[in-house]
Amino acid sequence: MELNERADIDTGQVEDGRGSGGGGIGGLPIGGGGLAGVVVTLIIALVGGYFGINTMGGGGGESAGRPITQCSTGAEQLQQLVCRNGLYVTSIQAYWRDELPRAFGEQYAPAKTHLFEGSVNTACGAADSGVGPFYCPADDKVYIDLSFYQVLSRQLGAPGEFAQPYVLAHEYGHHIQDVLGTEAEMRRRQERDPDSANQESVKLELQADCYAGAWANAAANTTDKDGDKIFTSLTDTDIQEGIQAAGQIGDDTLQERGGGRVDPEQFTHGTSEQRQHWFRAGYESGDPKQCDTFKAGAVT
Repeated sequence: MELNERADIDTGQVEDGRGSGGGGIGGLPIGGGGLAGVVVTLIIALVGGYFGINTMGGGGGESAGRPITQCSTGAEQLQQLVCRNGLYVTSIQAYWRDELPRAFGEQYAPAKTHLFEGSVNTACGAADSGVGPFYCPADDKVYIDLSFYQVLSRQLGAPGEFAQPYVLAHEYGHHIQDVLGTEAEMRRRQERDPDSANQESVKLELQADCYAGAWANAAANTTDKDGDKIFTSLTDTDIQEGIQAAGQIGDDTLQERGGGRVDPEQFTHGTSEQRQHWFRAGYESGDPKQCDTFKAGAVT
């Protein structure tokens, strides 16, 4: 995977709130030597269902952030993790600006990505780095502590660089569900039938994986505001890195890593096999309309 050094990052899509949050999980620093200390906490949080969409309590208020002004076109910016992620976000949103009206007849409403460190306040409630990346439908933002990528690579077994845009594309898949009303309808189903709450959550998460795959299919053709391609190359190896990442954060795999038994009744995101299947379904079809995980019999 190679990014185009001439591509322009839409810095207005990413806000940097790092340095304004708390100190980590249970007083442990996030990143560097603290990774081993927080990985079990992170695994528990992921199994608990936070990595994906966040509806925790609410009432926390939004966090403010500054634009990522350190990013400008050129080879040097691509050495910065923040700037590379800015390009990923630019690509994902460029895709949905075109694809959402074409596929679903709805206009796309952009969602910002908020970078934080340690902890953050959101309209969905307060969160810390242990919950992993998430989308908050109450303020239409994707939240991520970039140290998550170190955990994903070093502890969860997904070291490939394309794992990073896969994570972001999954979260923006939740934004699409919010725009289309899918997430709200899923919540109503959960309220009507609480026993099916986890099953409904699994369908929502697998659909977000499928949407991420649909973006991956088109990613090599996404462009910045000037028409310059964002990726200069995207290979089968890159896609396999995304598939591997999807597999490493399946409920069954995370439960095993957490030292417990595999309990399907506690699944909220889907098994590794399911997550990989639906990412592939989106990628191979290139059509988000093929991502209807809520259709009868689609998820078994």
